Amino acid sequence: QVQLVESGGGLVQPAWSLRLSCAASGTFFKLNAMGWYRQAPGKQRELVATTTSGGSTNYADSVKGRFTISRDNAKNTVYLQMNSLKPEDTAVYYCNAEEGRPSGRRLAYWGQGTQVTVSS
Repeated sequence: QVQLVESGGGLVQPAWSLRLSCAASGTFFKLNAMGWYRQAPGKQRELVATTTSGGSTNYADSVKGRFTISRDNAKNTVYLQMNSLKPEDTAVYYCNAEEGRPSGRRLAYWGQGTQVTVSS
């Protein structure tokens, strides 16, 4: 199985930046898409950004132009560079990864989450 460990969250002021990291470990055949989701108190978990092993990316409209997702396939690590942070970005950010098995089965994994707080 896959274990995902997130790091990089913290407390910052509006307009500052943070860089989140998520490293995958364990025994697996291949990781397909990896991405970031977030959940604010009382709200549903929402997609922030995803990337494939080939480098294709997609973003939520609310973060386009401010956040950048990237991936190091050799390290099985995905990053989220967050610039121009706003108070509404405050949430717990979760890493997600999809494992593709030779049989064709796909399995999803989640990290434990890392808190991002944007406040003056």
